[in-house]
Amino acid sequence: MEILCAGPVWKIVPRVFLKKRLGRALFRLCFTVTRCFFLPQYRAVLFPKRVPVSRVDHPLDRRIPFNPRWVKIYLDFVAFWLRIAGFLLARCKENGTETVLGFIQSIERLYIFAAQLYRKNLSTTRRPRYRKGIRFFLIHMTDPHLMCIPSLHVMIVIRGYTALRQILSSMNDLENRAAELELVKRQALNITQAILYVKQHSVNCVSAAMYAMSCFDPSLFPRKEAELFVEGLFSPGDGLPEGDAVAARDIPEIRGHIAALYRRFVEEGKKAGHWTEPLLAFLSSLPRTGERGH
Repeated sequence: MEILCAGPVWKIVPRVFLKKRLGRALFRLCFTVTRCFFLPQYRAVLFPKRVPVSRVDHPLDRRIPFNPRWVKIYLDFVAFWLRIAGFLLARCKENGTETVLGFIQSIERLYIFAAQLYRKNLSTTRRPRYRKGIRFFLIHMTDPHLMCIPSLHVMIVIRGYTALRQILSSMNDLENRAAELELVKRQALNITQAILYVKQHSVNCVSAAMYAMSCFDPSLFPRKEAELFVEGLFSPGDGLPEGDAVAARDIPEIRGHIAALYRRFVEEGKKAGHWTEPLLAFLSSLPRTGERGH
């Protein structure tokens, strides 16, 4: 899906790299992703038990059927924020470089922010041994699947649509772009649904990611916005991938759990010394990998 007339990603990336400061920012982001996301997981695989790994599955996950047709949407999360960057570069003109630089740097900070928890407690879920097609093969080959809470997929897409809304508002362009912004938010919701349909995350991971974003930037993702985000999940009639879907009767309970757990984290966070404490307490209450029966 192309949004905001930004064009395809293969055209956006060269435009961004042609701006020296933006090119350097993208390189720094790639380095940070490697340092904060990939390397710690591979280290945990090679040297197990140095960092605890919690199983974060929830019984409600079983009511969300595995649907491999969602994998393309799942993998769209990088292209999602790159399209936003491409639009901002074209739309902001004189201030385009500064605006996009700040946006890219905020995506980098998300990885650093989430790593504050990952280095203390890793997490995983049960995912099918499904390797049909190049996309699933690459996912299983490159992702050790040890950083589920909080979900960076969800954090990034939330940052994307909320930051875009703030920037459009500062440009007095929010009203003119309202319909397009709604499409951007819808894709953020679709990617969030996709992580559940392809079994890369649990419903618990969504709550944790929302809480993390309320801590990362409370002004952009306050509790009211989080509640609206949950209400948008699994909306009917989106023209999304065919195949098994969540039963309509289960949607209220799934939304209710995600919202309730998010509220719990927020309330516990008010009394905590550090934003990670509610999530660490939650992870410590769950079974660890290697424990008998799990």
